Amino acid sequence: MAPTLTLEESHWAVGRRVAGLDEAGRGAWAGPVVAAAVILPPLPDLAERLAGVDDSKRLAPAVREHLAARIEAVAQVGIGQAEAAEIDTLGILAATHLAMERALAALPECPEVLLVDYLPGPLGRWSQQRLVRGESVSLSVAAASIVAKVYRDRLMADLDRAFPGYGLARHKGYGTPEHQAALAQLGPSAIHRRSWAPLRQPRLPFVTA
Repeated sequence: MAPTLTLEESHWAVGRRVAGLDEAGRGAWAGPVVAAAVILPPLPDLAERLAGVDDSKRLAPAVREHLAARIEAVAQVGIGQAEAAEIDTLGILAATHLAMERALAALPECPEVLLVDYLPGPLGRWSQQRLVRGESVSLSVAAASIVAKVYRDRLMADLDRAFPGYGLARHKGYGTPEHQAALAQLGPSAIHRRSWAPLRQPRLPFVTA
């Protein structure tokens, strides 16, 4: 099922500004959780301009990069993140909400309605629709999923250079066999989520940049 503008158009028809939100990195063992907020303009040819935009997980990296540039050329985009230390302190759900609030604060204009890929609990003070598999339903949410994923992938490539040996540029901080082997050898770094069960091992050394 490809995402459409049906939900957005229902709000545009009564003059509401709509933002789609999604996150990347929620399940990773290292690095931040990143959220993107995307306000699409009600252009008559918008669907054609953003043809191919879909759930980021269904797209190859090169395709995501290309589509992210097209989204950013036509939309208002805000990006926010919550760092590993914030995830450890707040928990992943509250940290994801915090990243989304920061993404909304980074938008040039304040939306009136949010379309949010489903998370438990409401997000802030905004009127919102929380959507199951929102990236497959709403073009705004799908666009946000691409922007968040591309931004985080680039960030993890930068962190790979700052924290070599873990393979962060390849697995993006997720718990792959390669990552687990590196953790067994090196221990967690300053960007690892130390509160997560696989990392709560006091015998592991702690690596700083």
